[in-house]
Amino acid sequence: MKNVRIAMCQIFSVNSDRSGNFIRIENAIRQAKNAKADIICFPETVILGWVNPDAHQKAHPIPGEDSNRLCELAKKYKTYLCVGLAEKSGDSLHDSAILIDDKGKILLKHRKINLLTELMTPPYTPGKDVNAVETKFGKIGLLICADTFEDKILKRMADLKPDLLLVPYGWAGPEPDWPEHGKNLKDVVTNTARKTSAHVIGTDLVGQITAGPWDGHVFGGQSVAADKDGKVLAIAKDRDKDIKIISVKISQ
Repeated sequence: MKNVRIAMCQIFSVNSDRSGNFIRIENAIRQAKNAKADIICFPETVILGWVNPDAHQKAHPIPGEDSNRLCELAKKYKTYLCVGLAEKSGDSLHDSAILIDDKGKILLKHRKINLLTELMTPPYTPGKDVNAVETKFGKIGLLICADTFEDKILKRMADLKPDLLLVPYGWAGPEPDWPEHGKNLKDVVTNTARKTSAHVIGTDLVGQITAGPWDGHVFGGQSVAADKDGKVLAIAKDRDKDIKIISVKISQ
């Protein structure tokens, strides 16, 4: 059995503030690396913000400027990174996540499949594939937020038999719904762990949606890690920055 230390980096993300969000990302990487994390995980669309229409003009391809900068950070700090970010592909915009190794190489990219298309005009373009990759820390899969609502998607991931499932979240709701809304995130993450038989790291944003039908909705944190049986390993703070280190044992 190999013990793997995973950092769940719940950070503030400000819509369209690419430079500031990268500062917050690097500060969190530094803190997590100092805590001896092997894999460092960030939320959904953390660089430009979720359902932010500005991303249609500001997002880059993968590989591209944003992903290259993340690869340099992974190489600089000698760590694995999982980051959710907007991806421009021709005329399409994808809600994507990448897994980068400690040499700065992208090992895996996932495009979110299950989208709330009514929240942004034009909406994200859905992905199709569900994949996992073998690493020195076991087999790792990626999904994004609402992908974990769909049993068909979870079944496709379970068939790949991942040891770890890393899931960037943008778990939002009206401000009065918090902190109770966080309990729903816990239920989703624990259900995902049971249905995929994988340790799940669900890393949520802290911040606010500032455009579209959900303008003013709050990302409330309360990121959740669960073991492969659905037992909660850690829950991050309510509506505040937090970095949790979770140790899991992976069969070799």
